Amino acid sequence: MMRPHFKQVAIIGVGLIGGSLGMILRRQNLADSVIGIGRRVENLKKAVELGAIDRFVADPREGVDGADLVLLATPVDTYERHLQEWAACLNPGAIVSDVGSVKGHLVTRSEALMPAAVRFVGAHPIAGKEKTGVAAGSETLFAGARCILTPTVKTDPDALHTVRAIWELAGSIVLEMDPFLHDKILGAVSHLPHVVAFALMTALADVRDHGMPELDLAGHSGGGLRDTTRIAASSPEMWRGIFLWNRDNLVLLIETYERHLSEFKQLIASGDAAGIEKQLDKARHEREQLTARTPGKV
Repeated sequence: MMRPHFKQVAIIGVGLIGGSLGMILRRQNLADSVIGIGRRVENLKKAVELGAIDRFVADPREGVDGADLVLLATPVDTYERHLQEWAACLNPGAIVSDVGSVKGHLVTRSEALMPAAVRFVGAHPIAGKEKTGVAAGSETLFAGARCILTPTVKTDPDALHTVRAIWELAGSIVLEMDPFLHDKILGAVSHLPHVVAFALMTALADVRDHGMPELDLAGHSGGGLRDTTRIAASSPEMWRGIFLWNRDNLVLLIETYERHLSEFKQLIASGDAAGIEKQLDKARHEREQLTARTPGKV
């Protein structure tokens, strides 16, 4: 495996993902210097304490100046603003990559904003937690997890190999996929489940607040509710952008989910025991198959 080495890495957004990758870059001596750029000084100070970055700066243009690798680890709906602000400061040959859960049009737009001789490589490490912030970061976060790279016809092969090497050294199982296909698949297996979890929690809150004020969600909930809604504790800022950038795929998926939810409602309302059991058995079978086929850590 090739071992890339960078003189200067700039991480825009030193949270769970960005901070964890910074720890790996520094521990494995893949960079002479790792600079953090973000909005919250306390978080950046914590990142220095934890060894995720060497130092931090307030001005992103200063942070990316001279960097041979820039990692975008901010919410996806901030990419365009960031690139418009500092992309012109990048040196020829620099690589810009990201960790966003949406690709498709976001990759196309990011490529269009690259100056001449600056290379963009889309990447999506599937290793998040419901907890955010660099304090939740870990050098082992990506071990055994999948990382999807989304090259296009514009992707520089050397830059792609370099980014692949970074994620392999981080312990990831690296795959390559068309960015638009990525959004269809991740819309189904990740974005829709998050919509369901968020909606379920707001529905239960609505029941409590307007129909059953005596309902103590925390006091009476068991493992089923906690397991089903764990991801509803994820960052609203991050998921807002994901939902909007993948809206076309996501709306179609929500409509499909609504249809199946309506079928369940009708079976229950009509007292169709055999129909309910058939649906439950089918769902259980699909869940068992999912568990059997899922490689690595999700």
